[in-house]
Amino acid sequence: MGLLDRLQPQNQSGNDNGTSVSLFHATPQAHNAIASTGQTLLFEGLKARVQDELLEKMDLSKLDEIGYGTVLSEITKVINTLIAADGILITDTDLRSLIEATINDMLGLGPLEPLLQDNEISDILVNGPEAVWVERKGILDRTDISFRDEAHLLSIINRIASRVGRRIDESSPMVDARLPDGSRINAVIRPLAIDGPGLSIRRFGGHHFHIEDFVRNKTLTAEMAEFLHAAVITRLNILVSGGTGSGKTTLLNCLSTYLPSNQRIVTIEDAAELALQQPHVFRLESRPPNVEGKGEVTIRDLFRNTLRMRPDRVIVGEVRGGEVLDMLQAMSTGHDGSMATIHANNPRDSLGRLEMMVLLSGIALPERAMRQYIAGAVNMIVQIARLSDGTRRVVKITEITGMEGDSILTQDIFEFVMSGISSTGKVQGQFRPTKTRSFYLDRMSTTGIAVPPQMFQKTIEV
Repeated sequence: MGLLDRLQPQNQSGNDNGTSVSLFHATPQAHNAIASTGQTLLFEGLKARVQDELLEKMDLSKLDEIGYGTVLSEITKVINTLIAADGILITDTDLRSLIEATINDMLGLGPLEPLLQDNEISDILVNGPEAVWVERKGILDRTDISFRDEAHLLSIINRIASRVGRRIDESSPMVDARLPDGSRINAVIRPLAIDGPGLSIRRFGGHHFHIEDFVRNKTLTAEMAEFLHAAVITRLNILVSGGTGSGKTTLLNCLSTYLPSNQRIVTIEDAAELALQQPHVFRLESRPPNVEGKGEVTIRDLFRNTLRMRPDRVIVGEVRGGEVLDMLQAMSTGHDGSMATIHANNPRDSLGRLEMMVLLSGIALPERAMRQYIAGAVNMIVQIARLSDGTRRVVKITEITGMEGDSILTQDIFEFVMSGISSTGKVQGQFRPTKTRSFYLDRMSTTGIAVPPQMFQKTIEV
């Protein structure tokens, strides 16, 4: 649903001042209708004049007090007045596109608004005013959408920053923010961005995946999903590991659906992305320092407070620093069944990153003691990857079984083995069990979880 659709119900055509306008659902094609007729300059000139006149009449920072219906009415009235005064002939389609574009520019994200309505898009990447890319189903494509100029793009970025109480200027040229639908935004401007402002939007406001979707999309097999279900119910501590954009957070959301509804879950995130469906969830989000450099609340601060909130399980959106020591302590002392994500290319790398982050906590531990601490806290690593054709695959489910000398012992239970690439570029391979007996099989059995032996025998080609 576009911004214009949200200004008033779809079945209404009236507004606060009686001006009639047909509401419609905007698409990128409709948004660019004027451009396709060769009247781009007329369109942009009208839009700029409308915005100037509206900004003189009303303070849009007080939008909730003014009312969306009033804003729509005023926009329509000003456009009709300007068209009549200049004697401009304009089609209904172009008029609707002009109203939509004006609303998007003044209240939303300008030409990006139509992209935000497409739930197949997972990332929107803006490399300057003339280059807008999107990711659909793991594949990057360039769109025909652009901004008027660098100032136009910068005004959209400034609006995003101001809404979350942040600023972005030459002295502070980077900002992280979050849209109301949960989408995460990062913006960088000059002088750091050499070719003009850049904007990245990681979307989380679309379809909520379930583990059945992952099985259907062949991200993992039904047997792997069943095994992970048993691991969650058995209260194993699980790390979901993967690279950027591999689907770690989405997989963690799916695994969380296995959590019992009668348990209290506390989530800790740097930027809120998790969307747990359980009834008893308390969400915490870190806070950056304000413009004066004060008021920062770190993930580690939140973690320490969380342990006083009687959580049954703690879920960390992503571990990336010294808070890992607090997480490992919680996993080892009564908060088993906790989960987190980590950036790493394989399970062994994720253990190395945990060691590095323990060192960042500022507490000096002997190497062997540090590894014993990790091996005693983390039970399982689920490695997910985005392959060259854009598909996501759970490429390993690895258990941590203890220590041998100074090394952490691991064993793979399931893996995805790539066999080649088809003529169409599709990655081919097979999910297969390693036929190694799960180290936690007895623990699962005593919990009452039945894990049939045939689960570890079936190989599936994809």
